[in-house]
Amino acid sequence: MSASRSPQAPSLLALNTYAGGAAALDATESRLVERRRATFGDAVPLFYAQPLNIVRAEGVWLFDHEGRRYLDAYNNVPSVGHCHPRVVQAIAQQAARLNTHTRYLSAVVSDYAERLLATFAPPLSRVLFTSSGTESVDLALRMARYHTGGSGFVVTRFAYHGHSMAAAEITPAFGPGVALGAHVRCVAPPDTLREGPGAGARFARDIAAAIADLQRHGIGFAALILDSILSSDGVFADPAGFLGPAVAAARNGGGLYIADEVQPGFGRTGAGMWGFARHGVAPDIVVMGKPMGNGMPIAAAVTSPDILASLSSRTGYFNTFGGNTVSCAAAAAVLDVLADEDLIANAAGVGAHLRHGLAGLQARFAAIGEVRGAGLFVAADIVENDGAWTPDTAMALRIVDGLRARGILISTCGAAGNVLKIRPPLPFSRENADQLVEAVEAVLAGP
Repeated sequence: MSASRSPQAPSLLALNTYAGGAAALDATESRLVERRRATFGDAVPLFYAQPLNIVRAEGVWLFDHEGRRYLDAYNNVPSVGHCHPRVVQAIAQQAARLNTHTRYLSAVVSDYAERLLATFAPPLSRVLFTSSGTESVDLALRMARYHTGGSGFVVTRFAYHGHSMAAAEITPAFGPGVALGAHVRCVAPPDTLREGPGAGARFARDIAAAIADLQRHGIGFAALILDSILSSDGVFADPAGFLGPAVAAARNGGGLYIADEVQPGFGRTGAGMWGFARHGVAPDIVVMGKPMGNGMPIAAAVTSPDILASLSSRTGYFNTFGGNTVSCAAAAAVLDVLADEDLIANAAGVGAHLRHGLAGLQARFAAIGEVRGAGLFVAADIVENDGAWTPDTAMALRIVDGLRARGILISTCGAAGNVLKIRPPLPFSRENADQLVEAVEAVLAGP
């Protein structure tokens, strides 16, 4: 438990990136790389040792400039599938009719707000729309500070919560180049592979100790903020319920629990709409983003009337693009597709099938230390064959690039960058899962 970062921890943005020079780029790709450098500089990294030039997408497939298709087992933003026709139609129809902000009355916006809030239990009955998960997190931090009077936050050691100044100060995943705030404390995630079944209890104790350390330094505790599946830390899902003691520790310390559902939300874990529900806990604030509009810029913070009043009694809230009518139409179509195509049940069934297939490989290949996850959020912890579960970052990247060469896209996560991160669009099928498992097997068995 510390506000400092592990010196071994890379930046999240340094994982699975194009380093330049080594890849055999064609003329089109080389020109695009140079144009990108001339406009973005070095601020925006590309994926993979050989970057991809993606020009179109459909369902669970991406297509490059030469027409080669790639099975997308990574992108959670198009949650109901790339370019889903019902979402595209909703966007086009609303854009042709009206696109404006929330300072006007709009049935489109109110209808969506009511449908979204119906997925939560009381007292979570108020919503503020934003344009991104970062904005939602930033807003949640403000509400927590106003409501509790504290300014201290506890996060996991490689958490990612956003890019604004306030969000970056609670994002250790940015690495040593971006300082954590003095009001922030980090705790290690509950890693059952390396700690055993006591990991969850240790996690709760560390949270309590972090809160005590904030208070010892004269910093009032505002909130514990957790990605409900600890995505960036390496995807830690089980046992379901381990978040209960952690949340209790936060409440005992006088703070709130903010559930970051930007990645696990909207059915991805296969156990209902929200990742926190698997643990039987009730958040004080829920933030969401990426999958909400299937790629359209819409996100939100949901909370109770009394916590919202802590904000509204001081100031109003307005976001020019947050909750615009086109994005709300897209988000409403996402809810329709989730229900009509039974995608949450699909996430549960296909996710279990995928984990079973990877577990079969784990039994044969020592490189896979553990397979974990929930629904269609799956991870494989890649380790050295030393009996100590030492992270093997090089092997993880070899698998990622080997899959890319075979037309399948995933990435990595975790503080050592050694955990395979698999989170495909929710229409992912058993056949897609089998293709992924067979490709992983081929990479592991190859030279």
